[in-house]
Amino acid sequence: MPIHHVATTVSTNDDMAALARGGAPEGAWLRADRQEGGRGRQGRRWVSPPGNLYASTLVRPIAGDPPAPTLALVAALALDALLQGWLAPDRLRIKWPNDVLVDGAKISGILLEGVDDAVIVGIGVNLAHHPEEVERSATCLAALGLPAPDPADFLAELAASFAAWLARWRNEGLAAVLARWQARAHPRGTALSVRTAEGTVNGLYDGLERDGALRLRTADGRIELVHAGDVFLL
Repeated sequence: MPIHHVATTVSTNDDMAALARGGAPEGAWLRADRQEGGRGRQGRRWVSPPGNLYASTLVRPIAGDPPAPTLALVAALALDALLQGWLAPDRLRIKWPNDVLVDGAKISGILLEGVDDAVIVGIGVNLAHHPEEVERSATCLAALGLPAPDPADFLAELAASFAAWLARWRNEGLAAVLARWQARAHPRGTALSVRTAEGTVNGLYDGLERDGALRLRTADGRIELVHAGDVFLL
């Protein structure tokens, strides 16, 4: 799997989109030392100081693959599996759809974007630095008392982990991904608040639907299915 590197860019997702249009193969990666216009979900700015990981990869879905949006679950599982080499598994949790948390604080960001018939998977991981003034608490490996790995070395391991989980997604189907994702998520019954385009709804986590949607049990016992939204732990 080729890994391209640039010192500075606006966005690794933008760069990977250009490579995709040029015929780059699935499994290609691009890493930047820093981004000048990094972004998260819903266009949020992703602050990108040197020392952290900023990388994007390319997936080219084929006939029979699970729905492309569920690649967000794949990316979260790949990162969770890798971070278990640094941290005890019970300190790590995944929050829908793809936030990896350490002791409840966010350590990464994952952004999926489509370009033609391909999917760009952007992954940022706080290795040496983390933002202080953010709506959700954040952390990094250095703040946890761990030596921050070289981003290039970290990406080499992440690319292998992602390839392994992508193969399971493609060959075993979505059910295998959903089972592992739910095993690594916060417990059922965890109180959540979800902001959607229609407003905010509170409820208790009730697992995932077969298509990967979040099941939220509201106070009146109804199940709300969430396909897009911002999720906060209460």
